[in-house]
Amino acid sequence: MIGVYDSGFGGLTVLRHLVDAQPARDWLYLGDSGRAPYGGRDAHTLLDFAEQCVEHLFDAGCRLIVVACHTVSCVALRHLQQRYCGPGSKRRILGVTIPAAEAAVRTTRGRIGVLATQRTVSSRTLVTELAKLGHRDVIQRAAPLLAPLVEEGWERSEIARAACARYLEDLRGCDTIILGCTHYPLLREALEGGTDARLLDPGPEVAARLGDWLARHPGFDDGGTGRLTVHCTGDVETFRTHGSRFFGAALPDVRHVVEAQSALASLVVDGSPVGQVVRPSQPPPRMG
Repeated sequence: MIGVYDSGFGGLTVLRHLVDAQPARDWLYLGDSGRAPYGGRDAHTLLDFAEQCVEHLFDAGCRLIVVACHTVSCVALRHLQQRYCGPGSKRRILGVTIPAAEAAVRTTRGRIGVLATQRTVSSRTLVTELAKLGHRDVIQRAAPLLAPLVEEGWERSEIARAACARYLEDLRGCDTIILGCTHYPLLREALEGGTDARLLDPGPEVAARLGDWLARHPGFDDGGTGRLTVHCTGDVETFRTHGSRFFGAALPDVRHVVEAQSALASLVVDGSPVGQVVRPSQPPPRMG
Protein backbone atom coordinates (compact mmCIF):
# COMPACT_ATOMS: atom_id res chain seq x y z
CA MET A 1 0.00 0.00 0.00
CA ILE A 2 1.30 3.46 -0.96
CA GLY A 3 0.55 6.44 1.26
CA VAL A 4 -0.21 9.91 -0.10
CA TYR A 5 -0.12 12.85 2.31
CA ASP A 6 -1.40 16.38 1.82
CA SER A 7 -2.50 19.27 3.99
CA GLY A 8 -6.09 18.73 2.87
CA PHE A 9 -8.03 18.39 -0.36
CA GLY A 10 -5.42 19.58 -2.87
CA GLY A 11 -3.32 16.42 -2.93
CA LEU A 12 -6.30 14.63 -4.44
CA THR A 13 -5.39 16.37 -7.73
CA VAL A 14 -2.08 14.48 -7.53
CA LEU A 15 -3.70 11.25 -6.32
CA ARG A 16 -5.95 11.10 -9.38
CA HIS A 17 -2.87 10.93 -11.64
CA LEU A 18 -1.18 8.38 -9.37
CA VAL A 19 -4.23 6.11 -9.39
CA ASP A 20 -4.66 6.47 -13.17
CA ALA A 21 -1.02 5.46 -13.68
CA GLN A 22 -1.05 2.61 -11.11
CA PRO A 23 -4.68 1.44 -10.92
CA ALA A 24 -3.89 -2.01 -9.51
CA ARG A 25 -2.12 -0.73 -6.41
CA ASP A 26 -3.63 -0.01 -3.01
CA TRP A 27 -3.58 3.62 -1.85
CA LEU A 28 -4.09 5.33 1.49
CA TYR A 29 -4.66 9.07 1.28
CA LEU A 30 -4.35 11.28 4.37
CA GLY A 31 -5.65 14.83 4.15
CA ASP A 32 -4.85 16.99 7.17
CA SER A 33 -7.88 19.16 6.46
CA GLY A 34 -8.57 19.85 10.12
CA ARG A 35 -5.32 21.83 10.37
CA ALA A 36 -5.24 23.32 6.87
CA PRO A 37 -4.16 25.59 5.33
CA TYR A 38 -0.43 24.95 5.68
CA GLY A 39 0.76 27.75 3.42
CA GLY A 40 1.06 30.39 6.14
CA ARG A 41 2.38 28.11 8.91
CA ASP A 42 5.82 28.50 10.46
CA ALA A 43 8.41 25.86 9.59
CA HIS A 44 8.51 24.14 13.00
CA THR A 45 4.73 23.69 13.06
CA LEU A 46 4.93 22.16 9.59
CA LEU A 47 7.57 19.71 10.80
CA ASP A 48 5.36 18.66 13.72
CA PHE A 49 2.32 18.13 11.49
CA ALA A 50 4.35 16.30 8.84
CA GLU A 51 5.90 13.92 11.37
CA GLN A 52 2.49 13.00 12.77
CA CYS A 53 1.02 12.42 9.32
CA VAL A 54 3.80 10.24 7.91
CA GLU A 55 3.94 8.25 11.16
CA HIS A 56 0.21 7.61 10.84
CA LEU A 57 0.69 6.31 7.29
CA PHE A 58 3.63 4.14 8.32
CA ASP A 59 1.61 2.71 11.23
CA ALA A 60 -1.21 1.92 8.80
CA GLY A 61 1.12 -0.28 6.75
CA CYS A 62 2.55 2.07 4.11
CA ARG A 63 6.24 1.60 3.37
CA LEU A 64 6.28 4.22 0.60
CA ILE A 65 4.79 7.70 1.02
CA VAL A 66 4.33 10.44 -1.58
CA VAL A 67 4.17 13.91 -0.03
CA ALA A 68 1.73 15.55 -2.43
CA CYS A 69 1.71 18.88 -0.58
CA HIS A 70 4.09 21.38 -2.20
CA THR A 71 4.52 23.30 1.06
CA VAL A 72 5.61 20.20 2.99
CA SER A 73 7.70 18.96 0.08
CA CYS A 74 9.54 22.30 -0.06
CA VAL A 75 9.98 22.78 3.70
CA ALA A 76 9.99 19.40 5.45
CA LEU A 77 10.83 16.65 2.94
CA ARG A 78 14.54 16.47 3.71
CA HIS A 79 13.81 16.34 7.44
CA LEU A 80 11.30 13.53 6.95
CA GLN A 81 13.69 11.53 4.79
CA GLN A 82 16.54 11.87 7.27
CA ARG A 83 14.33 11.03 10.24
CA TYR A 84 12.53 8.00 8.80
CA CYS A 85 14.51 6.77 5.78
CA GLY A 86 18.09 6.44 6.96
CA PRO A 87 20.58 3.74 5.89
CA GLY A 88 19.04 0.30 6.10
CA SER A 89 15.49 1.63 6.34
CA LYS A 90 12.78 -0.17 4.39
CA ARG A 91 10.71 3.01 4.22
CA ARG A 92 10.83 5.75 1.62
CA ILE A 93 9.30 9.23 1.35
CA LEU A 94 9.11 11.00 -2.02
CA GLY A 95 8.03 14.57 -2.86
CA VAL A 96 6.72 16.67 -5.71
CA THR A 97 9.39 19.38 -5.91
CA ILE A 98 12.06 17.68 -8.02
CA PRO A 99 9.59 16.26 -10.60
CA ALA A 100 8.08 19.76 -10.95
CA ALA A 101 11.49 21.38 -11.45
CA GLU A 102 12.63 18.78 -13.98
CA ALA A 103 9.43 19.10 -16.01
CA ALA A 104 9.72 22.91 -16.04
CA VAL A 105 13.32 22.82 -17.28
CA ARG A 106 12.38 20.43 -20.08
CA THR A 107 9.53 22.72 -21.10
CA THR A 108 10.91 26.24 -20.87
CA ARG A 109 12.82 28.19 -23.48
CA GLY A 110 13.39 31.15 -21.21
CA ARG A 111 12.02 32.29 -17.85
CA ILE A 112 10.21 30.03 -15.37
CA GLY A 113 7.57 31.36 -13.01
CA VAL A 114 6.56 29.79 -9.70
CA LEU A 115 3.04 30.46 -8.41
CA ALA A 116 2.67 29.00 -4.92
CA THR A 117 1.85 29.52 -1.24
CA GLN A 118 3.82 31.96 0.87
CA ARG A 119 5.72 29.22 2.68
CA THR A 120 6.67 27.45 -0.56
CA VAL A 121 7.92 30.72 -2.05
CA SER A 122 9.85 31.79 1.04
CA SER A 123 11.56 28.38 1.25
CA ARG A 124 13.14 29.02 -2.19
CA THR A 125 13.33 25.24 -2.60
CA LEU A 126 12.03 25.28 -6.16
CA VAL A 127 14.50 28.04 -7.06
CA THR A 128 17.30 25.89 -5.62
CA GLU A 129 16.21 22.76 -7.50
CA LEU A 130 15.91 24.67 -10.76
CA ALA A 131 19.41 26.10 -10.25
CA LYS A 132 20.77 22.57 -9.71
CA LEU A 133 19.39 21.75 -13.14
CA GLY A 134 21.20 24.75 -14.61
CA HIS A 135 18.24 27.14 -14.80
CA ARG A 136 18.47 30.40 -12.86
CA ASP A 137 16.02 32.68 -14.68
CA VAL A 138 13.15 32.24 -12.22
CA ILE A 139 10.47 34.54 -10.79
CA GLN A 140 8.32 33.55 -7.81
CA ARG A 141 4.93 34.91 -6.73
CA ALA A 142 3.10 33.96 -3.55
CA ALA A 143 -0.67 33.77 -4.09
CA PRO A 144 -2.29 33.38 -0.65
CA LEU A 145 -5.83 34.11 -1.89
CA LEU A 146 -6.03 31.34 -4.47
CA ALA A 147 -6.28 28.19 -2.35
CA PRO A 148 -9.07 29.63 -0.14
CA LEU A 149 -11.03 30.55 -3.30
CA VAL A 150 -10.84 26.92 -4.44
CA GLU A 151 -11.81 25.72 -0.97
CA GLU A 152 -14.96 27.85 -1.28
CA GLY A 153 -15.73 26.36 -4.69
CA TRP A 154 -15.26 29.74 -6.40
CA GLU A 155 -12.63 28.68 -8.93
CA ARG A 156 -14.85 29.70 -11.87
CA SER A 157 -16.01 32.99 -10.35
CA GLU A 158 -15.17 36.51 -11.44
CA ILE A 159 -13.33 36.94 -8.13
CA ALA A 160 -11.05 34.02 -9.01
CA ARG A 161 -10.37 35.39 -12.49
CA ALA A 162 -9.52 38.80 -11.07
CA ALA A 163 -7.23 37.36 -8.39
CA CYS A 164 -5.42 35.13 -10.88
CA ALA A 165 -4.91 38.02 -13.30
CA ARG A 166 -3.46 40.18 -10.54
CA TYR A 167 -0.97 37.55 -9.36
CA LEU A 168 0.04 36.70 -12.92
CA GLU A 169 0.97 40.33 -13.61
CA ASP A 170 4.12 39.72 -11.56
CA LEU A 171 5.03 36.70 -13.68
CA ARG A 172 5.06 38.48 -17.02
CA GLY A 173 7.80 37.31 -19.33
CA CYS A 174 7.62 33.69 -18.13
CA ASP A 175 6.95 31.05 -20.76
CA THR A 176 6.37 28.31 -18.18
CA ILE A 177 4.65 28.68 -14.80
CA ILE A 178 4.82 25.93 -12.19
CA LEU A 179 1.54 25.53 -10.34
CA GLY A 180 3.21 25.16 -6.95
CA CYS A 181 0.08 24.36 -4.94
CA THR A 182 -2.13 21.32 -5.45
CA HIS A 183 -5.26 23.51 -5.45
CA TYR A 184 -4.20 25.47 -8.51
CA PRO A 185 -5.06 22.88 -11.22
CA LEU A 186 -8.71 23.61 -10.43
CA LEU A 187 -8.01 27.25 -11.34
CA ARG A 188 -6.59 26.42 -14.77
CA GLU A 189 -9.44 28.13 -16.65
CA ALA A 190 -9.10 31.33 -14.63
CA LEU A 191 -5.30 31.26 -14.86
CA GLU A 192 -5.28 30.69 -18.61
CA GLY A 193 -7.28 33.89 -19.00
CA GLY A 194 -4.42 35.87 -17.47
CA THR A 195 -1.34 34.50 -19.23
CA ASP A 196 -0.03 32.97 -22.45
CA ALA A 197 2.57 30.94 -20.53
CA ARG A 198 2.32 27.17 -20.26
CA LEU A 199 0.80 26.23 -16.90
CA LEU A 200 2.63 23.22 -15.52
CA ASP A 201 0.62 20.92 -13.26
CA PRO A 202 3.25 18.67 -11.62
CA GLY A 203 0.71 15.89 -10.95
CA PRO A 204 1.21 13.90 -14.18
CA GLU A 205 4.98 14.23 -13.85
CA VAL A 206 4.88 12.97 -10.26
CA ALA A 207 2.86 9.94 -11.39
CA ALA A 208 5.31 9.18 -14.21
CA ARG A 209 8.32 9.53 -11.92
CA LEU A 210 6.73 7.25 -9.32
CA GLY A 211 6.29 4.57 -11.98
CA ASP A 212 9.97 4.86 -12.88
CA TRP A 213 10.95 4.74 -9.19
CA LEU A 214 8.91 1.59 -8.55
CA ALA A 215 10.50 -0.10 -11.56
CA ARG A 216 13.96 0.64 -10.12
CA HIS A 217 12.99 -0.49 -6.60
CA PRO A 218 11.18 -3.82 -6.99
CA GLY A 219 11.36 -4.43 -3.24
CA PHE A 220 8.54 -1.87 -2.85
CA ASP A 221 6.34 -3.58 -5.43
CA ASP A 222 3.71 -4.96 -3.06
CA GLY A 223 1.04 -5.29 -5.70
CA GLY A 224 -2.51 -4.63 -4.54
CA THR A 225 -6.18 -4.91 -5.38
CA GLY A 226 -6.89 -1.37 -6.59
CA ARG A 227 -8.32 -0.30 -3.23
CA LEU A 228 -8.43 3.36 -2.16
CA THR A 229 -8.72 4.30 1.51
CA VAL A 230 -9.09 7.90 2.66
CA HIS A 231 -8.39 9.42 6.09
CA CYS A 232 -8.80 13.04 7.11
CA THR A 233 -8.46 15.16 10.23
CA GLY A 234 -11.41 17.42 9.40
CA ASP A 235 -15.12 16.86 8.88
CA VAL A 236 -15.64 13.50 7.17
CA GLU A 237 -18.70 14.25 5.08
CA THR A 238 -17.34 17.58 3.94
CA PHE A 239 -14.11 15.90 2.90
CA ARG A 240 -15.89 13.15 0.97
CA THR A 241 -18.26 15.43 -0.94
CA HIS A 242 -15.90 18.39 -1.39
CA GLY A 243 -12.93 16.14 -2.19
CA SER A 244 -14.66 14.65 -5.22
CA ARG A 245 -14.11 17.98 -7.04
CA PHE A 246 -10.36 17.59 -6.59
CA PHE A 247 -10.20 13.85 -7.27
CA GLY A 248 -12.50 14.02 -10.28
CA ALA A 249 -14.58 11.10 -9.04
CA ALA A 250 -16.53 10.00 -5.99
CA LEU A 251 -14.43 9.17 -2.95
CA PRO A 252 -14.97 6.08 -0.80
CA ASP A 253 -16.00 6.34 2.83
CA VAL A 254 -13.61 8.58 4.75
CA ARG A 255 -12.24 7.74 8.21
CA HIS A 256 -11.72 10.52 10.73
CA VAL A 257 -8.38 10.68 12.54
CA VAL A 258 -7.50 13.12 15.31
CA GLU A 259 -4.45 14.23 17.22
CA ALA A 260 -4.09 12.31 20.46
CA GLN A 261 -0.97 12.35 22.63
CA SER A 262 1.02 14.01 19.83
CA ALA A 263 -0.01 11.38 17.26
CA LEU A 264 -2.90 10.81 14.88
CA ALA A 265 -5.42 8.16 15.89
CA SER A 266 -8.65 6.88 14.36
CA LEU A 267 -11.84 8.29 15.82
CA VAL A 268 -15.24 6.67 15.46
CA VAL A 269 -18.17 8.85 16.48
CA ASP A 270 -21.92 8.68 15.93
CA GLY A 271 -22.52 12.09 14.43
CA SER A 272 -21.14 15.42 15.58
CA PRO A 273 -21.36 16.34 19.26
CA VAL A 274 -23.99 18.91 20.20
CA GLY A 275 -23.52 21.68 22.74
CA GLN A 276 -20.53 21.92 25.05
CA VAL A 277 -17.82 19.29 24.62
CA VAL A 278 -15.92 18.29 27.77
CA ARG A 279 -12.98 15.91 27.83
CA PRO A 280 -12.71 13.34 30.64
CA SER A 281 -11.14 14.99 33.64
CA GLN A 282 -7.47 14.33 34.29
CA PRO A 283 -5.58 14.79 37.53
CA PRO A 284 -3.70 18.10 37.74
CA PRO A 285 0.04 17.98 37.08
CA ARG A 286 2.20 17.41 40.15
CA MET A 287 4.18 20.41 41.24
CA GLY A 288 7.66 20.36 42.74
